Amino acid sequence: MSGGLLVVGDVVTDVVAVHPEPLAPATDTPARIRTLPGGAGANAACWAAHEGLAEVGLLARVGAESAAWHERALAEAGVRARLVVDPAEPTATVVSLVDGAAERTFLTDSGAALCLSPADWAPELLDGVAHLHLSGYLFFGDTSRAAAVAALGSARARGVPVSVDPASAGFLSGLGAERFLDAVGDAGVLLPNADEARLLAGLAPDADAGLAAAELSRRVPLVVVTLGAAGALVAEAGEVTARVPGRPARALDTTGAGDAFTGGFLAARLGGAGVADAARAGCRAGAAAVGRLGGRPG
Repeated sequence: MSGGLLVVGDVVTDVVAVHPEPLAPATDTPARIRTLPGGAGANAACWAAHEGLAEVGLLARVGAESAAWHERALAEAGVRARLVVDPAEPTATVVSLVDGAAERTFLTDSGAALCLSPADWAPELLDGVAHLHLSGYLFFGDTSRAAAVAALGSARARGVPVSVDPASAGFLSGLGAERFLDAVGDAGVLLPNADEARLLAGLAPDADAGLAAAELSRRVPLVVVTLGAAGALVAEAGEVTARVPGRPARALDTTGAGDAFTGGFLAARLGGAGVADAARAGCRAGAAAVGRLGGRPG
């Protein structure tokens, strides 16, 4: 890669079930169900390539049962993937239940994703790389967290900027905000959604997202908080420096909208855009993502 993006993260098999009617306990609920390639890290890489970034790489661990399928899907999306095949665990699987308001609830089996290990990492993977992005899911397993920390250390030694997407408010609650922030301490960019930002800042669930972003930017130099249809906000050095409105979209499935934002944002930044303009690019990608099933571009 020459001046490109390297994503270290997760590849997931998504089973997306869209059910316009509420779930009916103990009986059938009509749904539209599709099996699609996904994963926060993989999705972000695909959206970065879709948004015009020529050099995008991905490091992840998968199961043997679907390695070829995922590798083919990533190649078709313009991502050069290095997929480590786990000898025991299957590819991570997420069942995404999408209701009539396009809001999703995840059932997650992390499988091989959290088996990514420091042995899978090599500093040479950063040769020619301009930016390293880490999926926050890696920090929720001991082995994968060690791999992420190793990648962070290599990036720091080489002067390569690093961004992190916290990925999951539910998993963050289990790990603990301070433990997560300590682990990502060398990152220069944090890309949480509003719920994740409040949790990481130690604020109440109904606290102002701008306050959370400002507080977090005292720990991480640049914080960009996604607000769903309301857009995004940017905070630096303890202050909110930009608010970007959302893009109109007819939402079918919000799975992967944040990943699309991340990919669009990073592609724009690596293309020379300022932070606010990069956030606008992220919002455009997010709006495109919610209009289709799954978390990948078409």
